[in-house]
Amino acid sequence: MVKRLFIIVILFTSISNLQAQEKKSKQQRKEEKREKINQLIKQEEEGALVYAKQNAFGIKLTTDGYGFFFEKGKYKTVTKTNLFWVGLGERKHQKEEKRTNFYQQGSFLFLGNPYVYGKVNNFYHFELGFGQQRLIGGKGNKNGIAVSAIYGGGLSLGMLKPYYLNVLDQNTGDRKDIKYTQDTSTFLNSSVIAGSTGFNKGFSEISYVPGVTGRFALRFDYGKYNELLSAIEAGVNVAYYTKEMEQMAKIDGKKFFFNAYVSIVFGKRKS
Repeated sequence: MVKRLFIIVILFTSISNLQAQEKKSKQQRKEEKREKINQLIKQEEEGALVYAKQNAFGIKLTTDGYGFFFEKGKYKTVTKTNLFWVGLGERKHQKEEKRTNFYQQGSFLFLGNPYVYGKVNNFYHFELGFGQQRLIGGKGNKNGIAVSAIYGGGLSLGMLKPYYLNVLDQNTGDRKDIKYTQDTSTFLNSSVIAGSTGFNKGFSEISYVPGVTGRFALRFDYGKYNELLSAIEAGVNVAYYTKEMEQMAKIDGKKFFFNAYVSIVFGKRKS
């Protein structure tokens, strides 16, 4: 009987100790969580952009075209965030010149679609990149602007889509669609060009060229802390492809590209 009572006392004591330890552990976790929150509030008051992750979209205007990108960020330290982005854009040649011609069909005169004289390919590019965002200057208050440096690089897939024109066949008098490689003399004869064929023509003939890309920029963030990301970004891009990217007739293509850009960035942060 005494032995049983002794065992019961030991079990009761052990259970009590475990409950006390568990209660203490929960209390410690609450205190640690409270301390972490207090630290984040303090950092926020000092102007740091405090968050765990971010998702953002950007609309980019470049010196040689335009683009769009989606970006994911993961907080590492108060001043450093790892970034991953995907982007899609188009590069235009500096010699591109839009024209509009009149063409005759039967007894009527029509205004054709605008076209770029001498353009042989649309040049699109798809990018996968990885980099970092480093905080340079935090917000002095909630209405201030945080300045960050953005840098990184990755892979770029160049896509050349043949540019088609609608032209008048000088032998039959009919209209037809041609690309540069089919009939170079007619393609460059502005007197027989009715206009471009439109955006959809040529997608089944895209040629793909791999390359690499780099990005450096400054981001000026005026959004609210831990909620909305609203920023203006200005920077430069570089890209190098494994073959020359031909864009215009009788002008040599090139492998290396450099541009400056400005983009509007918007998104959300999450704690």
